[in-house]
Amino acid sequence: MAIFKGAGVAIVTPMKDNFEVNYDKLEELINQQIDAGTDAIIIAGTTGESSTLTMEEHHNVIKAAVEFTKHRVPVVAGTGSNCTKTAIQLSKEAEEAGVDGLLIVTPYYNKATQAGLIGHYSQIADSTKCPIIMYNVPGRTGCNLLPETVAELVKSKENIVGLKEATGNMAQASKTMNLTDGKIDMYSGEDGLVVPLLAIGAVGVISVWSNVAPAKVHQMCDSFFRGDIETARKLQLEALPLVDVLFSEVNPIPVKKAMNLMGMEVGPLRSPLCEMSETNAQKMAEVMKNYGIL
Repeated sequence: MAIFKGAGVAIVTPMKDNFEVNYDKLEELINQQIDAGTDAIIIAGTTGESSTLTMEEHHNVIKAAVEFTKHRVPVVAGTGSNCTKTAIQLSKEAEEAGVDGLLIVTPYYNKATQAGLIGHYSQIADSTKCPIIMYNVPGRTGCNLLPETVAELVKSKENIVGLKEATGNMAQASKTMNLTDGKIDMYSGEDGLVVPLLAIGAVGVISVWSNVAPAKVHQMCDSFFRGDIETARKLQLEALPLVDVLFSEVNPIPVKKAMNLMGMEVGPLRSPLCEMSETNAQKMAEVMKNYGIL
């Protein structure tokens, strides 16, 4: 059984003006997401600026998300690292905090081989009882988790159950589904390709877009699962201009700007991320108005 089915939000980590984590705002955002129909909270991922959280903050943010969610929807924690030992530590701490699943990105920078990836994920899987969603985003990590590798891991480790597919490569995604006999829980990591991935058997999305339009993302997934493909398709295509501007600069720069434009007061970004350029911000504001969220 999937950790969740439908629309999961890759939620931002709100900051105060002094760059401390704003836990009161995080609780508010989680409640807003759940009220809008979001099916899962994904905490401390790329969108949550995990790469600039300290180990202590990482643990505290995950623990807070579990507390704030109150078992209303599953909580999936980002616990990946380019160091296997660190990923194991983060995963164990998240399990102790009571998460429902782990999202583990491929190691970044050190460019592990496929054999290295098998060893990395196998060691993490052996260290925890939590179900694991692997996260493949080679555009950010410089490392591609190939379909054959995914299949081997899914077949050899019972708690490796899912894949966040963010290659943008539909042929690779299709091959992964084929080699795993459709037994993997695939989640779209590309907001512009959710419906196409659902069509080949994916079970949902881990979405940046959901931070600003959670009801729309939930409705799109729900419509597809109910067999109303036309509505799902319409919602997907209508959102493409918004999705484009949400990724016009590196994530999560645009989505935090969008949320602040909406009055959600999620605060600044931690360096080395910086504020969105004025030109791109103006374009995004125009698209948001056309989409009806500003």
